[in-house]
Amino acid sequence: MIYNGLKIDNTFAEAFNMKASRIIVTADNFKWAKHACDSFTGFATSVIACGVESGIERQLKKSETPDGRPGYSILLFSMSRSQLEKQLETRVGQCILTCPTTAVFSGIDGEDIIPLGKNIRYFGDGYQISKKIGGKRFWRIPVMDGEFLCEESTSRVSAIGGGNFLILSKNRKSCLEACEVAVKSIENQLNVITPFPGGVVRSGSKVGSKYKALIASTNDAFCPTLKSMTNSTLANDVNCVMEIVINGLNETDISIAIKKCIQSISKSKIKKDICSISAGNYGGKLGQYHFNLRKIMK
Repeated sequence: MIYNGLKIDNTFAEAFNMKASRIIVTADNFKWAKHACDSFTGFATSVIACGVESGIERQLKKSETPDGRPGYSILLFSMSRSQLEKQLETRVGQCILTCPTTAVFSGIDGEDIIPLGKNIRYFGDGYQISKKIGGKRFWRIPVMDGEFLCEESTSRVSAIGGGNFLILSKNRKSCLEACEVAVKSIENQLNVITPFPGGVVRSGSKVGSKYKALIASTNDAFCPTLKSMTNSTLANDVNCVMEIVINGLNETDISIAIKKCIQSISKSKIKKDICSISAGNYGGKLGQYHFNLRKIMK
């Protein structure tokens, strides 16, 4: 399939059931809200080692936040309820509570309630006070710049992790530029995040390893330096492959994000160096969701 001059391989991305939550972080200005969010979402690329996968969903106007201040929404994903709760509490306590002028609120409703400020309130050492507004409880925790306002709880909802596509390019410069164009095209899209650094993964993985202790290892079929040594899927002119992983709250959100990304690459000057767009999967045996690239781009 050729889409606006861009070759789309006949393959699919394989994704998995996850659970997600959303929080809203505000501050006196965008600069300090962003500092808190960057800290919160640091080391949150993969559940393999980070506990959660998290990222800034989008920037919020004052009219979109509970306290009328500038802020951002954050999505975090996990396969484990205990890890989601633990990582949410730890990251709020260490990265948002500590950041000047910030406040944090639930950004999603659902029947599966999980703690947000319920335990963090004890940092107030008995001086914390609460107020119930519109059926929701908020905690005011005294801190050295005034008080930290934190909603007591948020919700956990069904979600999908591991939606992806691969950019196969003639060289590293064009591959990275294409990735940057793609990530930019969805940076404020609702309900999705790209959890890896800058939204891009260079170390795509396969399931298993020759080493028994590892559950995942380098995706040698897409490693250009191994073309002559392994069962490579790469053409001779492919010298760099990078992956964009997209987590979302549902299939439609992820499909829209994949399409926007590929469309943006097809409209850019850099597409002349892109050999094809592919996707990562495990033969369809592990993930519950299959995102067929050609169906998405029709």
